[in-house]
Amino acid sequence: MKRRNKRPENKGAPKWMVTYSDMVTLILVFFVLLFSMSQIDAEKFRAIAEAFRSETIFEAMPSIIEEQHPTENVEVLKEEENDDKSEDTIPGEDQEAEEQPELNTVDGIPDQDELDELLAEVESYLNENDLNDVISATRTDQGVVLVLQESVLFETGEAVVLDPAKPFLNKVSTLLANIPNEVRVEGHTDNRPISSYRYPSNWELSGARASSVIRFLLDSNDFNESRFIAAGFGDTRPVASNDSSEGWSANRRVEIVILDSTEES
Repeated sequence: MKRRNKRPENKGAPKWMVTYSDMVTLILVFFVLLFSMSQIDAEKFRAIAEAFRSETIFEAMPSIIEEQHPTENVEVLKEEENDDKSEDTIPGEDQEAEEQPELNTVDGIPDQDELDELLAEVESYLNENDLNDVISATRTDQGVVLVLQESVLFETGEAVVLDPAKPFLNKVSTLLANIPNEVRVEGHTDNRPISSYRYPSNWELSGARASSVIRFLLDSNDFNESRFIAAGFGDTRPVASNDSSEGWSANRRVEIVILDSTEES
């Protein structure tokens, strides 16, 4: 008897499926990488979604049919709304609101010029205590400035307060005790150079003089030290020409700046 030839049995998937599955896997990995590297702007996506939900995007488009124009209807509706709003307002109110000037207020109270009031108070104090000859008061954008010349405070090239100046500074201390404003004490010199062991330049001398005045004020009264600021400007801010002895004398000064309370930080 002849034996029957056995047909080969198909075991598993065809060989081409291996290549196909590899290709599908690579495509899947490719799209996964694209998705992972992409950045979706949530704000733009939300805005586009809102635009499609809103009907105004379709109202703004002209109609294909010539007889229908949604944009014209929208304009008519807007005109009717404006007419309703104009009827609700009382005639003359808008004009009065525009003509009425705005008031600078702080917590609902009109803001008065504190610098003028402070300057008047300081000048009255100087007049009552006969200090106009040694102390001058002026107003700046920062506050009221008391100018004391070097001749009434220090020896030339020194930063120790003289005994004749102490009564004047005591009266200044009494003035500062009656107001809560912060105080900046500035030292100024002329342009003639100085070089000593204690004061190598005009910067050190001007700063030392400002500090000496503050130290005397703190010793003479129970002040809060945080109110005071010491500053030395050297010869950088002259008030007169440095070509004469009169100009040098005017530039050698100490300025006590009573700061405007609205400018304090």
